[in-house]
Amino acid sequence: MSYHASVDIIRATATLFLVMDPLGNIPLFLAVLKSVAPERRRRVLLRELVAAYVVLLAFLVSGNYVLTFLGLSRETISIAGGIVLFLIALRMVFPPAGGYGSDALKGEPFIVPLAVPLVAGPSTLATVLLLQRSTGATMTSLLLVLTVAWVLSAAILLASTFLYRLLGDRGLIAIERLMGMLLVMVAVQMFMDGVKAFLVR
Repeated sequence: MSYHASVDIIRATATLFLVMDPLGNIPLFLAVLKSVAPERRRRVLLRELVAAYVVLLAFLVSGNYVLTFLGLSRETISIAGGIVLFLIALRMVFPPAGGYGSDALKGEPFIVPLAVPLVAGPSTLATVLLLQRSTGATMTSLLLVLTVAWVLSAAILLASTFLYRLLGDRGLIAIERLMGMLLVMVAVQMFMDGVKAFLVR
């Protein structure tokens, strides 16, 4: 594997991890799991994380066919990806009031809302779709990117109780804002790369 290919994989993994936003999801996960018996929480969380990975994997396999059918170029995907990631980053830096309404859910969660949309949400699925064409990486590389980003997110969410006690609300909010700022820079770079490729084509 070449140096540039390795850098692209690391960059794609970091982008997907930032979009998954596991630290920002910790309070939501803890709120949803409150109604689950303490002895079952880790088992339920593992089940939901695996379900999210399966959803992401299915989207990774099928997403490229959708893009091919639509006939979208890499330049178009890169520009659109920059715009989408920028909007996602703005939501991380300036989150909207309210949330997913987890208080309305009672009993043990199943798929919704932990697996979908908190882990495998529209933002994450869109990013997987965009990375397929904007990076030009092979399916094996993209599978590695998806798996590493998911493992890192899963590790953080499995340690959610400890991290919440350690960082508290303010600490988690501060880190999420920082991740959002990093994602803003990634989004701008992706947009500029797409524009540059379009102009020199």
